[in-house]
Amino acid sequence: MPYIKQSDRGHFDALVDQFDRLDLGHAVTMGQMNYLITSLLITWLGAEPHYYADYNGALGVLEAVKLEFYRRAVAPYEDTKREANGDVF
Repeated sequence: MPYIKQSDRGHFDALVDQFDRLDLGHAVTMGQMNYLITSLLITWLGAEPHYYADYNGALGVLEAVKLEFYRRAVAPYEDTKREANGDVF
């Protein structure tokens, strides 16, 4: 879960602010976002050798991020669209 101590957030928020200030001349594409996330994972894992537990841990982080993002961002959006356009069930 992304709920880390307030005292730890400043270090990471500074990196997010740098990302937000990128001047690419266009919005960040899905491919560029994929590159960024992949690069972060590679850096986080560090030098080889890697073990199954390392890869499994990285996949677990990605899955947790996906689920939390869906729960907090996508599901509420879908709820508003269901209310606006009618339920399918």
